[in-house]
Amino acid sequence: MDLASIIGMTAVWVLLGWAMMSGVGIGPYIDIPSVLITFGGSISALCISYKMEQMKVIFKVFMLAFKPPQVDVPGLVKKLVDYSTQARRDGILSLEQSANQEENEFLRKGLAMAIDGGEADTIRELLELDMDQTLGRHKEFAGMFSTWGALAGGYGMLGTLIGLVAMLLNMSDPSAIGPAMAVALITTFYGSLIGNTLGSPINNILILRANDEALVQQLIMEGIMSIQRGDNPRTLEQKLLSFLPPSQRFSQFE
Repeated sequence: MDLASIIGMTAVWVLLGWAMMSGVGIGPYIDIPSVLITFGGSISALCISYKMEQMKVIFKVFMLAFKPPQVDVPGLVKKLVDYSTQARRDGILSLEQSANQEENEFLRKGLAMAIDGGEADTIRELLELDMDQTLGRHKEFAGMFSTWGALAGGYGMLGTLIGLVAMLLNMSDPSAIGPAMAVALITTFYGSLIGNTLGSPINNILILRANDEALVQQLIMEGIMSIQRGDNPRTLEQKLLSFLPPSQRFSQFE
């Protein structure tokens, strides 16, 4: 679990709830027509904007913001250096069994192409294509939350206009002015709430997750290309350690 994301999301809702309860309480901020306009309208518009197969996994994508896949990057560097050492000692074909048992799909695919004797340019081109497509899909899913935030803001303004129209049409009836004004103001509140607690923050963290995965794939690709060329394991290690922050750069040859 990503502690920062969990703390941030919890703190946002706790602080907002505390602020509302310190004033008039939570009750006045709950308005069914406003919920239908803002939440219902924005989600419905989101369904128009994306394919059904994308909408089906939106909750799964949302959870990636708080529980991203864990990758032991220093361990991955060590594994690639070990593969390089084995390939230089016993030949690249000796990696076939390890490649078949490799859990990381991207690494397994790259090793298989190198073991099969693929051209270096072809291997790099195919791996880069895989990386680009994966990154594009992940950013597209992240964009769903950005789109939702923008739509919620728009529907919040739409609800405000609906409430103002209802209020102006019932100026002669004081009892109708209050509920109409509530819709007018609370829909804007809901739209801002969605955009600033779910839409923009989730979009941002999912893009960071996608970039982190792309960086790991770049590391793997560089490792595979070095193994395919038969580079010295020490040289490979120094290259791969450059992907890590200084605090995690520990050489196994020292």
